[in-house]
Amino acid sequence: MASRRVEERREGFQRYKRDVKERGKPFFPYAMFHDTVMSLVVVAVIIALTCIWKYTAGGDGTEPGWLGPLYAEKADPATTNFVPRPDWYFYFLFYLLRIFKWPESVILGTVGIPTIALMLLLALPFIDLRRERRLLRRPVAIVASILVVLSMGVLTYKGATARESLGSAVLAAVPSWAKKQGFEGNRQAVAGAEIFAQVGCISCHSYINTGGGFAGAPDLTDIGSKQGKTAKYFADYVKNPSAFGNNQMPRYDRLGDENLRRLGLFLAASKGLK
Repeated sequence: MASRRVEERREGFQRYKRDVKERGKPFFPYAMFHDTVMSLVVVAVIIALTCIWKYTAGGDGTEPGWLGPLYAEKADPATTNFVPRPDWYFYFLFYLLRIFKWPESVILGTVGIPTIALMLLLALPFIDLRRERRLLRRPVAIVASILVVLSMGVLTYKGATARESLGSAVLAAVPSWAKKQGFEGNRQAVAGAEIFAQVGCISCHSYINTGGGFAGAPDLTDIGSKQGKTAKYFADYVKNPSAFGNNQMPRYDRLGDENLRRLGLFLAASKGLK
C-alpha cells in the first residue's frame, strides 16, 4: 500500500512537471514579478496609512486624526487599575484560556489545541494528495474550513467583549474578603486588598477561591499566618522577589513604597477564613 502511494506521488509529480513545461510559466520571472509587485503594494499602503496618521492628528499630536492620536497619556508605572490585553489577533486564544481553567485543563488550551492545529496544518499537504481543487468536490475540506473560521471568529468576538476578571469584578469582592478575613476595620489593609485585586496578582495567585492561573503560585488566603512574616516582609518581597530567591515572579517596585506598604498590610492580615 505504501509503495503504491509513493508511485502515485511520483507519477503525479512527473505529470506536474510535464504540464508546467507544456502550458505553464517558470517561477522566474513571472511569479517573482507578481510577488515583487504585491510586496510594493503592501509597503505603499503601510506608508500611506503612516502619513495619514501623522498629518491628520491635530495640535501637539494628542488630538485624534483619521487614525487616532499620535500620543496618548504618559504611562504611569505605579498604576493599579490597568489590565493588559493582547492584540486583537490573539483574542481567540485569549478567550480560549478563559474556557480552560487551571489546573485541570489549562495546558490543553495553552499548548494542546494550538499545537495540534499547527501539526494538522503542517501535515495536511502530505495527507491530502488529491489533485482535485474544485470546491464542490471537496466537502470535507470546505466544512472544516468553515468551522475553523466560525470558531475563531466567535472566540475573537468573545475575547474582545469579555469583561476582565482582574478589574471591577475582583475589586467588588474585596469587602467580602475583608469580612471573611476579619480586617474590615483596617482601612490600610482594605486598600492593600484593592491594590491586590487591581494589579493582576489574582491572575497567578488564588485568594479565597478566586484566581489561581499559574502553576506553582501559592494560595494567599492564609499567607499572613506564616510565622515570622510581617507586613514589611511582604512589602519587601513583592518589591523584589528575586532577592528572596523567587525568579519567576516579576518585580513590583514601581508600585511605590506607599502602595507596597498597604499591600504588605493586606497580606499580613490574611490569616485564613474566620
